[in-house]
This record gives sequence, structure tokens and C-alpha cells, in this order.
Amino acid sequence: MIRRQFLKAKKIEKFTNNQIWTLFVLKKDINKKILEEKKRISENLTPWQRVQLSRHPQRPHTLDFIHYLSEGKFIELHGDRNVKDDKAMIGGLGKIDNESVMFIGQQKGANTKMRQYRNFGMSNPDGYRKALRLMKIAEKFNIPIITLIDTPGAYPGLEAEERGQGEAIARNIYEMCKLKVPIMCIIIGEGASGGALGIGVGDMICMLENTWYSVISPESCSSILWRNWENKETAAEALKLTPKNMLNNQMIDYIIKEPLGGAHKNREKTFETVKDFILKNIPKLKKIKTSKIVPKRIEKFCKMGIYNS
Repeated sequence: MIRRQFLKAKKIEKFTNNQIWTLFVLKKDINKKILEEKKRISENLTPWQRVQLSRHPQRPHTLDFIHYLSEGKFIELHGDRNVKDDKAMIGGLGKIDNESVMFIGQQKGANTKMRQYRNFGMSNPDGYRKALRLMKIAEKFNIPIITLIDTPGAYPGLEAEERGQGEAIARNIYEMCKLKVPIMCIIIGEGASGGALGIGVGDMICMLENTWYSVISPESCSSILWRNWENKETAAEALKLTPKNMLNNQMIDYIIKEPLGGAHKNREKTFETVKDFILKNIPKLKKIKTSKIVPKRIEKFCKMGIYNS
């Protein structure tokens, strides 16, 4: 080790000051060009590439956000008081600085074992009923609700259908429209189908920059229309599922910027950006009078899908 450092120092001595300065400037220019190229690629990602980024294995999940935002001041609540505790849907009371909130969201899991335990973020009816129970608690104590959406869809298994998957999601949509507390919904990864909409009715709907939100995944859309997965990129383009598409179509309110390369490249910066966004906008939502918050929310969602022929 010492010999290697000595030889390296001897080599440096051979360079003149002008040569060293030239190398320094060259390195700086190369780094600048690399950064510019990264920005160019990031700004021109295709819809399918954004879908892939939203599924990156190192991308932060719901519990990562909750633990950072609440700084350990989080009490997870369990069970739907009917069947069981769904592990794909998590929620509980937390504090962001001095702001008390009710966190609710889907958890995918960070590795294979945890993904199986969390059912890959696909909730059963019990999960949606647990989420509704927590929302009712938040309403009772006048606490704002923050939902973190990251799911490939509700669980499509036979047992889920037998226990009323469709009814549970529909009930959540109906009840969320009537809740008399502020609701902020943030899509942090995948936002697919009724699985996302089951906790996605709010006063403010936001998406992180490299996420997607749609009635169906590109693969499922491709398999229905073309009977295979080969046209998933075409399907992703046609579904208009990117944050920019959703904002242009007035389906969401804000896009939250991610660090260059995606949220997984700089988790802490992503968490800090989301935290600042929440602390900036929750007080605005709390200022809305209770008598106006429900009609305003219903009007917001009734406007969606209307177009002029």
C-alpha cells in the first residue's frame, strides 16, 4: 500500500503545473458533460422507462417514507376488526415535525422474503377495511390523512373476491369522499387500478416524478389487446400514465421532483422534498372550512373524465 502511494506520488511529480491544471479542467468538463447527458436522458424518458424506474428494487417504499417523515414518532395500527391484519396495507399515527397525521399506504417489501410477506403490495379486502377504519379514527380526532400509494393493483385471488374485494374498494371511495378532514394522496411508485384508487380519493393528489397512475398496468393492457406482453411499451404510451400526462389531463394537482436518476439515487433528498411539500401544503388544506371540504372534494372528482366533443 505504502509502495503504491509512493510510486503514484513520483508519477505526479513528473507532471508540470500546467499539465496538472489541464487535467483538472478536462476532468471538470467531462463531469459537466456527464451531468448534462444525465439530465437529457432523465427529461426524455419514455412512459415505459418511467414504469421501470417506479419498480426499481432500491426505490424507497412506504415504510421508508414514514420512518423518515415521522422521525420515529410513528405508531402502527393493525387489523380491520373483522377478518385479519392485511400486511400489504399499513397505517398508523405519526408526526411530521409538530404536525400530527394519519399515514396509510401499501408496502411492497425490500427483498424477496419481505415481498412475499407483504403480498407484493397487493391488498386484500381486509387491507382496505383497515385503511377505512384508520381514516374514521383520523376524522374522529380531526387529524389530516396522508396516503402513500405504491401498488401493482388489489390482490386478484379467489379468496379476495369471496370476501368482497370490489365492495371494499367501492366503499372506501364512497367514504373517502365524505370524510371531513384534509386528505393528501401521494403516488410514490406504482398506482394501478382500483388498488390505488381505494386509498386515492383526496383533496390533493400528487405524483413523484418517476411514477405512474393508470386504470391498468401496461403488461395487462398489452395482454388484453394483443394477447401477449410484447406490446407493453405501446400500451404504456397509449395509457397516458406518466405524471406529465396526468397533470395535463387534470387528474392530479402536483408533480414532486425527484433527484437526478430517480428516488433510489438519493433517498434522503427525496424524503426531504416530500417532507417539505407536505409541511407546505397540509396547513393550506386545514384552512378549508369543514362545511366546504366535502363538496369541494366531490366536485373535484366529478369533473374528471368530462370532455368536449
